[in-house]
Amino acid sequence: MIIINEKKATDLKTSDFLYELPQELIAQHPAEQRDHSRLMVLDRKNDSLSHRHFYDIVDYLNPEDVLVINDSKVIPARIYGHVEGREEATLELLLLRQRDLDTWETLVKPGKRARVGFRAVFGDGILMGEVVDIVEEGNRLIRFEYDKTKYANIYEVLNLIGMMPLPPYITERLEDRSRYQTVYAREEGSAAAPTAGLHFTPELLDRIRAKGVAIAPVMLHVGLGTFRPVKAERIDEHVMHSEYFSIPRESADLINERKAKGGRLICVGTTSCRTIESAAEENGKIPALSGDTGIFIYPGYRFKAVDALITNFHLPESTLLMLVSAFYNRDRVMEAYETAVRERYRFFSFGDAMLIC
Repeated sequence: MIIINEKKATDLKTSDFLYELPQELIAQHPAEQRDHSRLMVLDRKNDSLSHRHFYDIVDYLNPEDVLVINDSKVIPARIYGHVEGREEATLELLLLRQRDLDTWETLVKPGKRARVGFRAVFGDGILMGEVVDIVEEGNRLIRFEYDKTKYANIYEVLNLIGMMPLPPYITERLEDRSRYQTVYAREEGSAAAPTAGLHFTPELLDRIRAKGVAIAPVMLHVGLGTFRPVKAERIDEHVMHSEYFSIPRESADLINERKAKGGRLICVGTTSCRTIESAAEENGKIPALSGDTGIFIYPGYRFKAVDALITNFHLPESTLLMLVSAFYNRDRVMEAYETAVRERYRFFSFGDAMLIC
């Protein structure tokens, strides 16, 4: 049962999703064991809230359910270099989205000097880049060059010279880069982790399968657009940036089969949710599909396929918090966040989790 918010979507303001968060509750490092993070459970049928641990997630899954995961893999997308011929002119580059094999949409800092034709050197000359266009939000389209006799693709180069693109609110060094990666990450291309999936371990996934729950991978390459602040006063005036997604035939068939038998579709994370809802037909069927999505889900949205959602605790006034509020009820979700602050839950990428069922 999805409770529709009484306040009309056109009346909602960005400030309706503001909450106070003490700085010390922003998780700076992952939990020692992935599945030992805390889990807040919001039961929409009973309008109840309970506190568990993430490994208890199995108790809330039924044998006929299907768990949808995003198996996109984070790339070491932050690289440092200098202007060609000027070693003192340093710069930072964040790869946001692959346009073709060696051409990427990027965020350059500082960006003022990066006009078309601008060239930069990275990793002591292992990688070169040239600005070929300026696109939305002032991002630069850069064509990269490297020795293709030494490196099979740009991902090999990035794995040598790049750093994991941790969000700015994480200020502590990440010692093990695998901890900003889900255990089922497969296809390289994300500039940020689908963080709800960070709580799963191989052993927990085995327990879930042993219960009879099916696991269906989909893919959405997470870009920074998901995390950009909402600058519009009214939320329905905000425009999302597009991201590439793909639903393989095997996953589509598995989801539709389970749903037809009465099972629930449970999305791991807002990226999986946006992928499913981008593709879903009006009758709830999921086709095999790939393409770009700029779907923005906020209160008033009618979900076509998703029955339950596993997610983290999100930034104030963010599109992710708006999506979660659309799935339940804005007032209840904001109350739950107040409870999470009071109970000292850990927030954001490396923080604790929430199940809305």
